[in-house]
Amino acid sequence: MAFQQAVSWWCFENSGIPPAELMRVIREIGYAGLELLPPEFFPMAADHGLRIVTVGGHGPLTVGLNRRENLAAIEAQLGEQLALAQKWNIPNLIVFSGNRDGQSDAEGQAITIENLRQIAPLAESAGITLLLELLNSKVDHPDYMCDRSPWGVEVIRQVNSPRVRLLYDIYHMQIMEGDIISTIRASSAYIGHYHTAGVPGRNEIDATQELQYTPIMQAIKATGYTGYIGQEFVPRGDPIAALREAYRLCNV
Repeated sequence: MAFQQAVSWWCFENSGIPPAELMRVIREIGYAGLELLPPEFFPMAADHGLRIVTVGGHGPLTVGLNRRENLAAIEAQLGEQLALAQKWNIPNLIVFSGNRDGQSDAEGQAITIENLRQIAPLAESAGITLLLELLNSKVDHPDYMCDRSPWGVEVIRQVNSPRVRLLYDIYHMQIMEGDIISTIRASSAYIGHYHTAGVPGRNEIDATQELQYTPIMQAIKATGYTGYIGQEFVPRGDPIAALREAYRLCNV
């Protein structure tokens, strides 16, 4: 089975389109799911045949798994979110490293591995995948620690759980390191989900930006990936036209 596509709700919720109409059009285009949807809209998504693909596992993202003192609060939040995910058949929860705040990458990596090893059994028992998100620290999230794929891959490799994977955000990693297709090919075993957006600007994935998304999607498909591709761009123009074009470019 080839991968399916989803839409990150936060990017389109202020488009001026009523939620029910937006969901109707998203489904009509061919999208199969929604991401980061507020719980009050879960029933509406179900009515439109859209699966909720990801929700946040804990927050804020600046306070994360790279410190032992954060574990108890994160565990408590994850417990609630895992129950929510089971109730609504949500396959993934997003988790975060947190900011460096003076901590070395090596120390933060070791503690992130330690903490994820402790909480991985909760995800395994629930049948839900924890996605450690790669974010850029250059433009959008200054000081965020999990900002390069080698750091994240090593965390996932050492945690060694089928329910702990990377969220490889193509937009963020183009800003930080580029070499997108080679990285996907080399790291696919550790990646559980993908996000898109145009670079620069986090806007439409059209001909005005520097990434060619169709060959990127072909590379993802060649790895055997069968999850979801999350469209997480903020449109500058017509949001529906942007969603149609993004779906076309990524429908390989």
